[in-house]
Amino acid sequence: MEQVLFMAGTLPSTFMIVAPILIAATGGMICERSGVVNIALEGLMSIGAMTAAITHVFLESKTGISIPLALIFSALAGCLFSLIHAFASITLRADQIISGTGINILANGLTVFICQLLFRMDRSMNYRMGMRSGLLGIYPTIWIALIILAAVWFMLYRRPWGLRLRAAGEYPQALSSAGGNVIGIRYAAVLISGLLAGLAGGCIVLTQDIQFTVSTINGKGFIALAAVSFGRWLPLGILGSSFLFGISSSLAVNVINIKGLQFLPSEVFSMTPYLITLLTLVLFSGKDYAPKAAGQPYKND
Repeated sequence: MEQVLFMAGTLPSTFMIVAPILIAATGGMICERSGVVNIALEGLMSIGAMTAAITHVFLESKTGISIPLALIFSALAGCLFSLIHAFASITLRADQIISGTGINILANGLTVFICQLLFRMDRSMNYRMGMRSGLLGIYPTIWIALIILAAVWFMLYRRPWGLRLRAAGEYPQALSSAGGNVIGIRYAAVLISGLLAGLAGGCIVLTQDIQFTVSTINGKGFIALAAVSFGRWLPLGILGSSFLFGISSSLAVNVINIKGLQFLPSEVFSMTPYLITLLTLVLFSGKDYAPKAAGQPYKND
């Protein structure tokens, strides 16, 4: 009974952690299904988190809609910032891994620089927690994540655009021969992934923190990337993998309250989500589930 009550008590925090991972993983899946690898999710989430925190700090005392505005602006910031990756990897045909890594490094420095300009410190000012638990004690961000995933599933498998997107990541030359715009589809996919990554960052900073810091994202973008791979680039797959990583992260926070495990250092539990991430990557690294053209620049000449 004690274990049942413990698990029930961790549900709100579990859903709170799962939501941004699922949102970012959905964006990563869309991007990679188009043929563009986007390891910049970490940096895009940082940009979104910083934007949401700044918006909430300046508007929370002036308007009653600072939280929705913070989420909207965080998504737009991630979308605009992802243009760098789109231009480099699609137009310039640069190495997509190097481009994504550069964005992660740039975002890490840029967010600190902007916070120094606005707040004279390397973080945002404190604010009231943005999104509280609602229906049945569940944070509203999980509903946002599930709605986004359902909409993406519908677009991927029930609309012509989804067919063209999947073709761009599997057989781009065949799509081009059939009259499809491979470059346009890939640009759209990268921008959508940036929008969702920015939104995911906004969700994190408004539910799990009272301010933005350089450690707000703390590897969650890479966990979202692992969820895409572990979920085999499928909507239902990333739903399951996001819950797996979210549950492990939640347990890392709450398991310290189990009496039988209190003798272990807290760092052991903090490592759990990342150990599971590494384990799943090792187990599935040799599987041929990825889109065939993922990571390959498209040449239309």
